[in-house]
Amino acid sequence: MIKIEKFSEEYAEQALALKVSDEQLKFVGTVQEIFENMPETGHKHVVLVGDEVVGLFAIDTVYSENYDFCSKGALGLRAFFIDSRHQGKGYGKSSVAALKPYLQQAYSQYSKIYLTVNCKNPSAYRCYLKSGFTDIDDLYLGGAAGPQYIMLMETA
Repeated sequence: MIKIEKFSEEYAEQALALKVSDEQLKFVGTVQEIFENMPETGHKHVVLVGDEVVGLFAIDTVYSENYDFCSKGALGLRAFFIDSRHQGKGYGKSSVAALKPYLQQAYSQYSKIYLTVNCKNPSAYRCYLKSGFTDIDDLYLGGAAGPQYIMLMETA
């Protein structure tokens, strides 16, 4: 069963061992890059199956200050991924589905979360759609790997 927890040092070794496939690297980067480039307002979280870290993501609490498409005071989902060794097992879909109740508890003062997903990453796009996000029918053009769909989920 999938569980989401706030990142702590007890998960550091497992988290640093997470990897994505070469074709996904341009969308996510390495864990080391994610950690190095994470703003202080980015709260890291792990996706667990039992005691094993199978994924990672960050919640950005000031996302709306950096992206015009984001409603004032909404959260942003950043750097979400499932380790390449664990893809195809339903963990991505399960963890995105678990995100809403997790946010309702851990970030109850927020009612929305946004993300961008690269237009060349259809499997991630479909995963988000199936798990409660909607496409707002606009593109973010500032991504390093090309245009990105802008997606939103109401959490309240």
